[in-house]
Amino acid sequence: MPKIVDHDQYRRELAQKAVALFSEHGYRGLGMRRIAEELGLSKSALYHYFPSKEALFAACTDEVTRFEPSGTEDGALADLMRTFESLEPGMVGELSLLLDYLRGKSPTEVAEDPTMRLANRRYRERVAAAVGEANATPVLCLLLGTLLQRWLDGGTTSFDEIERWLNEHLVEK
Repeated sequence: MPKIVDHDQYRRELAQKAVALFSEHGYRGLGMRRIAEELGLSKSALYHYFPSKEALFAACTDEVTRFEPSGTEDGALADLMRTFESLEPGMVGELSLLLDYLRGKSPTEVAEDPTMRLANRRYRERVAAAVGEANATPVLCLLLGTLLQRWLDGGTTSFDEIERWLNEHLVEK
């Protein structure tokens, strides 16, 4: 009897595993053959689930930008801050990967890239859910900038300080 595979679930599992490969080797450093080998699949099996490297990268982006509220009683802003704190350990690798993926693209091409649109939409929706639509863009910029600044200053910029500032300055949702 043939093995029954939930196609969508297996596709998600492959994408989750491929995230680490892209982080380690970069976007341009991988081809479908190597990805298939690393995942323990034939190249044709990988193409069955993803028609191209771009499609696989988009699925990886879909996986890493799925944000679930933590369910804490601290409130929406505190929960949002914990979400962004959780991004910090992988930030350097993801930033390197992002730059590798976007190398040579114009700002217009980046803005129109479906994978980048997905990531931007997901981050913005997560922020808007916590601070309201009117505050979403500036708060997203502040939080992404905070992650970058913490990397540059060795982590001395405090998430708690940023959260206090936001609590003091945000316009009500």
